Amino acid sequence: MSDKYDVIVIGSGPAGYVAAIRAAQLGLKTACIEKWKNKDGKGVNGGTCLNVGCIPSKALLDSSHKFHDAHKAFEGHGISTGDVKIDVPTMITRKDGVVKQMSGGISALFQANKVKSLYGTGKLLAGKKVEYTDFDGNTSTLEAENVILASGSIPVAIPVAPVDNDVIVDSTGALEFSEVPKRLGVIGAGVIGLELGSVWSRLGSDVVLLEAMTDFLSTMDQEIAKESKKIYTKQGLDIRLGCRVTGTEIKNGEVEVTYTDAKGEEQKQTFDKLIVCVGRRPFTEGLLAPDSGVNLDERGFIYVNDLCSTNAPGVWAVGDVVRGPMLAHKGSEEGVMVAERIAGEKTLVNYDIIPNVIYTHPEVASVGKTEEQLKADGIPYNSGTFPFTAIGRAVAASEAEGKVKMLAHAETDRVLGCHIVGPSASDLVQSVALAMEFGTSAEDIGMTVFGHPTFSEAVKEAALAVNGHAIHMPNRPKRKK
Repeated sequence: MSDKYDVIVIGSGPAGYVAAIRAAQLGLKTACIEKWKNKDGKGVNGGTCLNVGCIPSKALLDSSHKFHDAHKAFEGHGISTGDVKIDVPTMITRKDGVVKQMSGGISALFQANKVKSLYGTGKLLAGKKVEYTDFDGNTSTLEAENVILASGSIPVAIPVAPVDNDVIVDSTGALEFSEVPKRLGVIGAGVIGLELGSVWSRLGSDVVLLEAMTDFLSTMDQEIAKESKKIYTKQGLDIRLGCRVTGTEIKNGEVEVTYTDAKGEEQKQTFDKLIVCVGRRPFTEGLLAPDSGVNLDERGFIYVNDLCSTNAPGVWAVGDVVRGPMLAHKGSEEGVMVAERIAGEKTLVNYDIIPNVIYTHPEVASVGKTEEQLKADGIPYNSGTFPFTAIGRAVAASEAEGKVKMLAHAETDRVLGCHIVGPSASDLVQSVALAMEFGTSAEDIGMTVFGHPTFSEAVKEAALAVNGHAIHMPNRPKRKK
């Protein structure tokens, strides 16, 4: 079999499937190759995000939050429920149903847009040719005018905690527990560790997170990071910073973890389950023939320029497999940009305005520069913060923890960043991202009419606070930084 396409996409995660759909919409003959199999051994689209990442984890986060509310929060509303229990297998079945529905949606979109869906593996050869191997082992060579590499990422493995998919699991295995572990250890207190840890903590696990970094959420605005840690600790998460795991030993269905704490002292702790969440790395195994012409950088990412073009003419790469944050929405926008560039358009991705979210409860979300980054870059700025405790909707909903922080240029008042921990933070920060895309000032946001009572009023008040004009909290004297 030999077939010629305008575009071949390898990988159907958020970067790949979006690139394929957009290319097809632009009239380009497009095929998309995906190696993922579901639990029934059938090929499915969606990649890590849909199958074992963003979507299933949010399904479990939602289930665990509902259980937590019924178990501990309803009484304050005058709601009696009796003895509340969690049926973990049913929860997992629901999660699987969500995944199946969403992956089926991508297949329907491929069909509607006339994208050829190919299940199996793809390897880039020289001259924009792709070696396609289906699930039965049949191999053929496909040709294309353009190839888009969107092979994604996989969890980083560490020798001191080898995954056995039983007692020691990675982020994928943590979505498949058949019961709530009494003692749960998590190596890594980053986004994935916090989300998975909070799921099982709300369901009853005693959760300990061992984080090697001494600063919590070190890449986020530290004022918001400190507020987040305070909230997580209050919820029962035991977050231990400056802890380096040096060994693990499985005994009688338990795992003993040895680690060095922040004082340099050796400690041991036993868990029923251990989740390894120390990050992700680009997945390029079997993707590139030696003569493909595509180069990797020193960290194993496919080297691309600002337009996601590789060293090989007509070959592009997008998503987790290239530089930048490993975020589904970042990969999707790169996929759109590449498809449109192939079609002759001049699309760009604004990498300065990419929201980042931690889907704990409350959520943590950010966009733009942190205060630490502005200080390091020598940019003069003003800062305004506003707590949800002064927002009527938040208090009425028992969602009053957290705050909004707005950063604006001290001379132009242009919004440079917004950082939120609190209810609906992911949606609130998106409104600021939209405003930033149009070069808004803090004054612009402060002059905008916001509905009352809403969570979003905290955004308006934080914008007003930037210039000392907050209405519903006393203003601190402002000084330029």
